[in-house]
Amino acid sequence: MKKLSKNAIIGYPAGIITGVTYGLNPMFAMPLISAGAAIESILFFRYAFAVVILGMYLWLKKESFGITMRQAGVLLVMGLLYTMSSLFLFEAYNYIASGLATTIIFLYPALVAIIMVFLGVVPSWPVWLAIAATFGGVMIMTQSASGESIHPAGVLLSAGSALVYALFIIFINRNKAIAGISNTLLTFYTLTVGMTVFLARMLLTHTGITHGIEGCAAWLNLVGLAVLPTIVSTATLAVASRNIGATKASVLGVFEPITAILIGTLMFGEPLTANIIIGIGISIAAVTFMISLTKR
Repeated sequence: MKKLSKNAIIGYPAGIITGVTYGLNPMFAMPLISAGAAIESILFFRYAFAVVILGMYLWLKKESFGITMRQAGVLLVMGLLYTMSSLFLFEAYNYIASGLATTIIFLYPALVAIIMVFLGVVPSWPVWLAIAATFGGVMIMTQSASGESIHPAGVLLSAGSALVYALFIIFINRNKAIAGISNTLLTFYTLTVGMTVFLARMLLTHTGITHGIEGCAAWLNLVGLAVLPTIVSTATLAVASRNIGATKASVLGVFEPITAILIGTLMFGEPLTANIIIGIGISIAAVTFMISLTKR
């Protein structure tokens, strides 16, 4: 049996961390939304705190912030894609259950694989099988919400979030202009774009910057959003995509809906049904199968 390559040893754990941390979005976001905080305010502070933390880290490491004009253009596009993904997801929370919204986002591995085919990169059969099995597992998980009223707008917003997230992953993996940029600096500029977009949106709509954000718990939730589903998730996604490729990194995102559903069960009282347990089991088995058969 062949040993895992160095890229696999780095990339697979990073992909799992990406999925788990991004799946924590509802844990921090839902209390803020329920308290009446404006989505623009939540996302602005989420990105602003992350930018400050990353900026201080880069400054202490004495890493250069310098980028070329070409790199700036690519990072602008990446920032807009990541911003749209976050916005669509948080808007979806207004229409459907947070766990269901995050589950629907798991359309993105299939979207990544399809787009990569058009770019001339055809995944191997274990990867296709893992995509099919994990997608099936996620669909089984969603059956637990069959008794709820599912608003079409929530489904469309979640699917839109999946599409732009897929494009974001492919940009990281395929664009040579940013190949020499560190994962930390890439994350810093991506989130700076998002922070700027939401600040501009608040100014244009005359939304108060701290609208609906009151109390220590609210600010702690914003810091949590900045650190785990933002800094850690984006940085480890870059690590995973660069080490094991966009398609495999996206398949490991199965840990997003698993985490979101468990958060919904433990924190928001959503039931843990047999369908959820079966779906999680299928998804984890599929990812394990993919890792064991694609070691290069």
